[in-house]
Amino acid sequence: MQPFLDDIATLAKPSLYNIYFAAASIPLGFVLAVALALVRASRSRIGSSLAGAYIYAFRGSPLFIQLFMFYSLALSLNISVWKPNGLDWLVLHPLFLGTFVLALNTTAYSAEIFYGALKTLPRGEIEAARAFGLSRFQTFRAVVWPNMLRLAWPAYTNEVVFLFHATTLVYFTLPVINEQKDLMNKAGELFERDYNAFLHFSVAALYFLAISLAIFFLSNLVYRRLMHHLGPAEAKPRVRFAPKYLR
Repeated sequence: MQPFLDDIATLAKPSLYNIYFAAASIPLGFVLAVALALVRASRSRIGSSLAGAYIYAFRGSPLFIQLFMFYSLALSLNISVWKPNGLDWLVLHPLFLGTFVLALNTTAYSAEIFYGALKTLPRGEIEAARAFGLSRFQTFRAVVWPNMLRLAWPAYTNEVVFLFHATTLVYFTLPVINEQKDLMNKAGELFERDYNAFLHFSVAALYFLAISLAIFFLSNLVYRRLMHHLGPAEAKPRVRFAPKYLR
């Protein structure tokens, strides 16, 4: 029992790096994704094509390669060199570059989710808003924006959790500076001491489960707020066991 408690205490600080990468990249990716989805759904063929190409490029390539390519590109262009006593190391620092690449990655996946929600919006509500004389901005604020969030939120919640899990790839690709180790790096370091993979990686998995549970809880609160106009019965998500024996 004591080794288990020791691992919980040891891995508490590394878990903060995983939380940091997710908390820093998700808001930026959310804003960019909404803008990208609107561009792709626009009538501009050039803008829609460019947005589609961006989404395809980042969804069609592994995140590991994206991290490696951006880091290699920064090195090849001599953008900066890591120096402990200066500020010119910022661009290559994992806390910056890792967040940047994660934000670009989640932008592509989230934009596809929001684009799908935009394509399934009830056209009658938009036409009704136009009939009432609302401007495009007023129509977006009153009709498009809330309906898009309601339709996209469950899938977007999954994307947030997937991105949090993907933070483990940052320090597998970018250099580990000082003691900046995330959960997987620290669990691997503990494993190299006593080769007890079950203990160390199980504790790391418990951290991921606990934080993912917190994300789902907060997401459900937001979803209830988005659906509050339908009443408590519809706003509260219900989990039902409905197995499919034939597919």
